[in-house]
Amino acid sequence: MPDHPKPTTSLVLRIRGKVQGVGYRAAAQAEALRLGLRGWVRNRADGSVEALIAGEEYAVERFVEWSRSGPPVAQVNEVACSPAAEEAPAGPFGVRPTY
Repeated sequence: MPDHPKPTTSLVLRIRGKVQGVGYRAAAQAEALRLGLRGWVRNRADGSVEALIAGEEYAVERFVEWSRSGPPVAQVNEVACSPAAEEAPAGPFGVRPTY
């Protein structure tokens, strides 16, 4: 029986609240790597965190669920999700400089 490719999806997340200075990016990277996702996370100049995530639908959904609380010290007020306009880079999930 042939293997069927699992559905994949790509999203951009904008996470708002107390999400900078609390280890959110490092925790997001660890969670994305655990889930086998590609993409990146970065702080935004407006105090939010932005992430591009790509991978199997189930893993992307799990990451979005995780992002609503983030690491223990974070206080997430909002997670806005939209389809990604760019492809996630190949290779492991990374942390990008503030934009």
